[in-house]
Amino acid sequence: MRLPAMCLALSLALAAGGCATRAADIAPAPTDPAEFLAWDCSHIDDELDRVQLHAVDVAYAVDQRAATNIVALGVGLSVFWPALVAMRPAGLDAAELARLKGRFEALHAAARSKGCPPAADRLSATHAAALPLAVGDRLVYEDRIGPHRTAAQWVLQLTALHRGELDYRVLAPRSQADAPDPVWRQDLVGNVLAAPPGALQWPHLLRSDLALGAIVGGDLGVAGDPYTHARLLGQVVAVGPQEVAGRHFDAAVVELFGDAPSGNASTRVEGAIVVDRVNGVLLRLDLRSANPSFSLQRRLVRVEPAGR
Repeated sequence: MRLPAMCLALSLALAAGGCATRAADIAPAPTDPAEFLAWDCSHIDDELDRVQLHAVDVAYAVDQRAATNIVALGVGLSVFWPALVAMRPAGLDAAELARLKGRFEALHAAARSKGCPPAADRLSATHAAALPLAVGDRLVYEDRIGPHRTAAQWVLQLTALHRGELDYRVLAPRSQADAPDPVWRQDLVGNVLAAPPGALQWPHLLRSDLALGAIVGGDLGVAGDPYTHARLLGQVVAVGPQEVAGRHFDAAVVELFGDAPSGNASTRVEGAIVVDRVNGVLLRLDLRSANPSFSLQRRLVRVEPAGR
């Protein structure tokens, strides 16, 4: 995570918005580090990841309700706590952030007392072995684009497994034969943090706990185009095991609806997204809209193993 730039941008946004308050305004809810002393360092690192992801979810929910767009940047596992608590959360949101901040600090205290090294950037071999994909695997999607659903291929090759994200190369489509492979980065929830120019991108549409009935929301945009975007809400309508392209996934089906503004008018956008709840792999995306930028059907049709 490129934390310093994110911290500066968030700090400027908070100051410009006139709604900043001191981080001390939300004191951490006390959590006893002794609760974690029996845990090994790997377990502590995993819980720190979970706590930080949950904190980002709460912050985005506050930001969305206030319509301030303060937290408008992709946020990974390294969160900037002063920016999160300076958003004037209130009521249950403030209590939950206080609880999470207290747990975060207690986990760090436990890690220090056990002499734990800094968490590795790459996913551990144990965690990587439990995933339905391996580095080098190629995900082959069938895209049907626009109102006439013209068929095309979208091919991603997994290049790295990080603690907070998966990195891919985009093998198809290619804009230029001699150009470097474009990059696709997603977090472990299924949000797309980086995409090739012209591709759809949703940096914080999904949340860390995609339980049945959970509500999600965020922007859907076109990479490289700051003017084309849609604001979506969604709800998890189904969860459970699903076999896709010969691999087993723990799928979450999210129904989506929203609008794409265009001048003084807006265009309806609706559909569904299906992702794996373990590592966020996109299994299916169905979008319908009179705006051609948001008319797409993408389905995972096969997974080609590494070395094939």
